[in-house]
Amino acid sequence: MSRLATGLHRLRRSASSPWEVLWSALASCGLVLFSQLAVAMVPRLFPSLSLLAMLPIAGLVFLAAIVLGRLWRRFIGVAASALLFVLFNILLLWGVYVFVIRRDTSSLLDMLINAECALLLWGLYRILSGDPGIVACDSSYLEEAGCKDFVEAIFPSEKLPMLCRVRQCNWCKANVRGYDHHCPAFGTCIGQKNHRLFMALLTGFVVAESTYTMCSTKYITRCINSGTLRSENPVSLNMVISTMLFSILQVVWQIVFLMWHIYCICFNIKTDEWINWKKYPEFQMREQPQSDSEVKFVNPYDKGMLCNIREFLKLK
Repeated sequence: MSRLATGLHRLRRSASSPWEVLWSALASCGLVLFSQLAVAMVPRLFPSLSLLAMLPIAGLVFLAAIVLGRLWRRFIGVAASALLFVLFNILLLWGVYVFVIRRDTSSLLDMLINAECALLLWGLYRILSGDPGIVACDSSYLEEAGCKDFVEAIFPSEKLPMLCRVRQCNWCKANVRGYDHHCPAFGTCIGQKNHRLFMALLTGFVVAESTYTMCSTKYITRCINSGTLRSENPVSLNMVISTMLFSILQVVWQIVFLMWHIYCICFNIKTDEWINWKKYPEFQMREQPQSDSEVKFVNPYDKGMLCNIREFLKLK
């Protein structure tokens, strides 16, 4: 129950009442349906195009739908939640699979995709309710180090070794050890204690959406080969095509994102440190320390690729 309470607290962090959470959930659900229905219009408007040719059009339509959804929130005064947007998209894809595609899927593949969707939901719950590595520092430690507040103690961290590599999240103002970035899609910061779970979830999304794309492609191919394409329910068929296009678009950017994080793990650098390295003295090096020579980037945490990977995988 404590994990569930933590997750609900984070979900309500930006809201002042349970009603705002409810309205945010409804706005997120509406945005998911609106964006998916907009993408579903692509095969209706361009029936002669191949699925590959529909892909960039679907990407532009989906982006336009998200932008319109963001503009619409100014009129209704309610913001959608990125976390709930992700959750409802998982449920939508799972629903389309169960009620439309499943009958043309083998038993083994059926078990696989259902297990993948269930594990994604479980992983979202775990990362939302878990601790990313938030650090609380007693005021006595700050006084001993001669610092006015926690932020001053972090820069530089030599004053307090216990704060080494602790960064403050600009989004939620939490002080997180091993802070990489704040992930709105998962509703939490990514830090030392949940970085491995984040990587597992990101990989899980790539695998699950790739599996869904494979299943939906088989369904569409079966409809074409059997000559039942025109007899299929047009709404169901268009939803299969739209969710498949959505899954492909998701896989494309998620693979790039995953490759970036693998690179960061191999060289023991965090996303925040890479972007804001000029804020952190340990990443700055001058050729002549006493002069105004150009500051160069140096990574003091890089111990070699194998050691870096071992350190990431090591349970702490």
